Amino acid sequence: MNSNEQEYASITEKAAKDNGGAGAGLLFHPPAKKTQLINPVVLAYVGDSVFELLVRQYLVSLPNHKSHHLHREATKIVSAKAQRKLLEKWQPLLTEEEADIVRRGRNTKSGAPPKNADPADYRQATALECLVGYLYYEERIERLHELFAAAIAPSTGEQQEEEGQA
Repeated sequence: MNSNEQEYASITEKAAKDNGGAGAGLLFHPPAKKTQLINPVVLAYVGDSVFELLVRQYLVSLPNHKSHHLHREATKIVSAKAQRKLLEKWQPLLTEEEADIVRRGRNTKSGAPPKNADPADYRQATALECLVGYLYYEERIERLHELFAAAIAPSTGEQQEEEGQA
């Protein structure tokens, strides 16, 4: 067994213990570098897919499973504008370490934003995705669940709107 295989085996074993024997989850290939040394754009690249998966799992947990509805609802949550709003909601909940990761992600050069996205929103969305990627690679899945639960919880303004409509 080479050193990469040994390291992978130890990470998988640790994850299995941490997850009550459930295995390493979806982390089949740990990164070649320590998470703190990974380029924020790369963390955002992985965080984008992890966040998308969390959103899809959440939507499938709801009653309406029509593919058009699922797609429409997912795009409402994963758009740059929605992720910016979500990051604003998360800011007071972040640890100092997490806030540093968000700062790194926001300040990184990640290329040109899509034509339909505001550049400021896109930078904030990249920051959110960077944090999600970081937490994923650090195997802080419980923390991801906490933040995602805060994301889908209705805000005070939304609750007041719903109560006013009732």
